[in-house]
Amino acid sequence: MSSNSPTNPDNQEIDLAQVSKKLGNVYQNFLAWIFRGFLFARRNIIILAILFIVGAGLGFYLDKNTKVYNHEVIITPNFGSAEYVYSKVNLINSKIKENDKKFLKLIGIADIDDFLEIEIKPITDVYGFASQKELNFEIIKLMSENGDINKVIENPTTSINYTNHKLKITTKGIASQKSLIDPILNYLNSNEYFSKIQKSVHESNLLKLEANQKTIRQIDSLLASFSSSANQSGKNDKLVYYNENTQLNDVLKTKSELIQEQANKRIEIITGDKTVKENATILNIKNTESINGKLKIVFPFLFIGLFLLFGLLKDFYRSQSKKLATTTSK
Repeated sequence: MSSNSPTNPDNQEIDLAQVSKKLGNVYQNFLAWIFRGFLFARRNIIILAILFIVGAGLGFYLDKNTKVYNHEVIITPNFGSAEYVYSKVNLINSKIKENDKKFLKLIGIADIDDFLEIEIKPITDVYGFASQKELNFEIIKLMSENGDINKVIENPTTSINYTNHKLKITTKGIASQKSLIDPILNYLNSNEYFSKIQKSVHESNLLKLEANQKTIRQIDSLLASFSSSANQSGKNDKLVYYNENTQLNDVLKTKSELIQEQANKRIEIITGDKTVKENATILNIKNTESINGKLKIVFPFLFIGLFLLFGLLKDFYRSQSKKLATTTSK
């Protein structure tokens, strides 16, 4: 059997000395690099100052003359049209990226060159979604049992069914409702299939309103007749009878439900007059994302950085050329 021999302490000391020496060399090289950079900056201080002034001036000019704005539109896709709306918005955005001016002009966009981007996102309203239908609540409950509730809420399968969604449109320069928002909404509302559904639902709601109102009048007439009969007899035996058999309570409950349904139907008529209902619009929000409005800061450092990079590459080329020349001479 063989046994491992103990590590030689002298070898450990030699290894530590070599590591220490290498670290010292790295540190010295770093200090030398900093010093050379300082000398380079001192030699080129005038050029660096000019680049800073030119970059700042150009940045101020571009920030002043190239302004980017966001526009937000809160919409409600009705009649199960959410997926259709998302696909149409994505189509418009792809046409912008392709610079398809013919398509954009066809849908009525006036300032085609200023139209930069459009996107749509759901407005998270899990409580409203769950309260719409008992099935929605059960779906969220079932999905949350198998994972993180936040992931369920943000899941595209769930979020696309939220009531309200936000269109975010980005343009160069200011825009107006007439030149930008109206053409987009008109395009989204131009689907013949959903237009037929909208018309059918509208007519159905009107008929339902009329039928409910007729039933409410009949209930009022019945209650008035009962009240008159009770007053004439001066007795409460009929009232007791109706209360005991819950017939009067059922009638009153039915009337209350009909009144609530009437209110809901009137709201549906207002919100369902279009396939894609515009609820609110905010125009011309100055975009400060990314480098928008910050070119006065970005350009000076960009120009100086490129100049310094050029100087480093130049020094590297010279040092490598000297090494190559030395090697060749040997």
